[in-house]
Amino acid sequence: MSEAELLTSDELEMLTGRKTSAGQRRWLECEGWVFVRNASGRPIVGRWYARLKLAGVKPEPVAANEPDFSAIT
Repeated sequence: MSEAELLTSDELEMLTGRKTSAGQRRWLECEGWVFVRNASGRPIVGRWYARLKLAGVKPEPVAANEPDFSAIT
């Protein structure tokens, strides 16, 4: 069985200790978690991001690979 890419509502409630979307968003913001809101305002957190955060790893955005033209004369 494959896991979903996103944390479920139950997992977000367990993580944050908050039942409401507003409470979950406040907790996530206070704890420095990156998340997006869906159309209904529910916080959306990626499963891999959550695993890294809980393991003490600071997930960093990866810069887009852009070609380095500095060596071309």
